Amino acid sequence: MADHGARQRCLGVLDRAMLWLNRAILLPCMLALLFAAGILTYSVFSRYYFKVPTDWQDEASVFLLVGATFLSGSYVQSYRGHVGIDAVAGILPSGLNRARKIGADLATALFCAFFSWKSWTLLAEAIAEGQTTTSSWGPPLWIPYSTMAVGMSLVGLQAALQFAARVLSGETAR
Repeated sequence: MADHGARQRCLGVLDRAMLWLNRAILLPCMLALLFAAGILTYSVFSRYYFKVPTDWQDEASVFLLVGATFLSGSYVQSYRGHVGIDAVAGILPSGLNRARKIGADLATALFCAFFSWKSWTLLAEAIAEGQTTTSSWGPPLWIPYSTMAVGMSLVGLQAALQFAARVLSGETAR
């Protein structure tokens, strides 16, 4: 029994750490979205009004959007805000519904673990080979790959934490 309490405390500590990290990441993600919107707006105005083409705005915006999307994924997962189908939840008995939720948490954690592994592999290749985009600007590909790898690792960690909380029935993790 004491071991169960220790696991619950450990989950509580991890949950609070993830909550802090998720909230800390939100502001940079929001700023990235604003910068992407500003860059694209600038591009439209400079081309239309000043007849000055830009060749960097699409990649810069995509890099910012990829970073904001992947890095904020853990925050969204902490509130279970990703797309889900709850139509079945209302008709299942509570025990079966709990098993469905545990299965969904496990599937999410496993998928994110696989995606993270592939993202870290892409990042390592991009760094080792010095990969860049094919545009004239040619920014390094380690930039978006690093946000993918870190972001999916955090989503996987959040999902694993939620899975553990459900299995222990304490559900300290949201």
